[in-house]
Amino acid sequence: MDATQANARAFVVTNRSVLAIAVPMTLAYLTTPLLGIVDTAVVGQFGDAALLGGLAAGALIFDVVFTTFNFLRSGTTGLVAQAFGRGDELEEQAVFWRAVLIAVVAGIVFAALAPLVAVAGQWFMGAEPRVSEAIGVYVRIRLLAAPFTLTNYAILGYVLGRGEGGLGLMLQGVLNGINIVLCIVLGLELGWGVTGVAWATVTGEFLAMLLGLAIVARRFRAAPRLPRHRILDVTAFRHMLSLNRDIMIRSFSLLAAFALFTRQGAQFGTVTLAANAVLMNFFLIAGYFLDGFATAAEQLAGRAIGARAAAPFHRAVRLTLFWGFGLAGAATLVLLTGGAGLVALVTTSQDVRAVADTYLPWAAFTALSGVLAFQMDGVFIGATWSRDMRNMMLLSFLAFSAALLALAPAFGNNGLWASLHVFLLVRGFSLLAILRLRVRTAF
Repeated sequence: MDATQANARAFVVTNRSVLAIAVPMTLAYLTTPLLGIVDTAVVGQFGDAALLGGLAAGALIFDVVFTTFNFLRSGTTGLVAQAFGRGDELEEQAVFWRAVLIAVVAGIVFAALAPLVAVAGQWFMGAEPRVSEAIGVYVRIRLLAAPFTLTNYAILGYVLGRGEGGLGLMLQGVLNGINIVLCIVLGLELGWGVTGVAWATVTGEFLAMLLGLAIVARRFRAAPRLPRHRILDVTAFRHMLSLNRDIMIRSFSLLAAFALFTRQGAQFGTVTLAANAVLMNFFLIAGYFLDGFATAAEQLAGRAIGARAAAPFHRAVRLTLFWGFGLAGAATLVLLTGGAGLVALVTTSQDVRAVADTYLPWAAFTALSGVLAFQMDGVFIGATWSRDMRNMMLLSFLAFSAALLALAPAFGNNGLWASLHVFLLVRGFSLLAILRLRVRTAF
């Protein structure tokens, strides 16, 4: 064990080690907005803005529920990365099974509450009747995947905590690849529309979960045997729940901001709601480019904290930020030059195309305004400084709400998009200010 711990502390962060995690995970994360674009494109082929708006609003409600539980991915990543940095194989296993236990219990509860969640979402969105009907159909079906989705979060968190970007890419590729194929077959070829898109996701999540559990279980059989009592260690569970609570509040605040964004867009009319839905997919594409390097920051910063190695920590922060800004600039240029063509591919509605083209530049620049926020999130997740993440996210949400109240009434949809940029900038710079204080005591 002493030799293992010494080797764990000896690691060096290089451009290669950053890219070995970031590149495959960027590709993996890009399959998620690609799935969103395919979902939107499939429903968009029916030429009905109400169905498109209903899908967008339903997907948002789903994200509010499930991204709130994204701590099962990010919290697991940070804890596994730190155990990996210490060379503690048993704790890596224990963290994983604790996360799976939470995932199964929470998933069953959410699946049972699907009808209530759908009704609450319909009420919150306050959209026209046909949009509201599509929302209800989508949410009721898709929430049946709750236990599978949350378990997949735990599996991915474990894989990324060990810095295995290639395996993470494979798992995400299988998950979203199955979703995309079934979405086209069920939603478009069979004409099921929104219903087909929802059932495609349920099936994809289930099959991906089976594959992930098989891979991890096979690995654990070759590792030291984990005593069952260690999984249920009260102190460790309390620490994990405390970490997860803060990340959950942070994630819920993030989704609340996106929910307010979508709801305000709905107040501008069905066509504007649909156009913003198309552009938000492009925002997610830019975000998932950045998430690859944020994931590298999570693993490398967490590993450095576990090994108590200051030099690798500082280098991980610098290199992931450098690469993040480079990709953010590239993503912005791609969307500025080719975004109109992508809009035309996603929807056949001429009205939606015209509105989306008008506001395309706002979506294109979200990458640059959000790069620091994404990268700082990665550092703080890996270091498990969850309280700071929670507090700075709440501050950012307040800034977003104030900007929304001031700008949306005066400038319409332009003010809405400007408020989103305020939100991203406040998140990034507030965490950067806190980072300097935390580093002084971490090592």
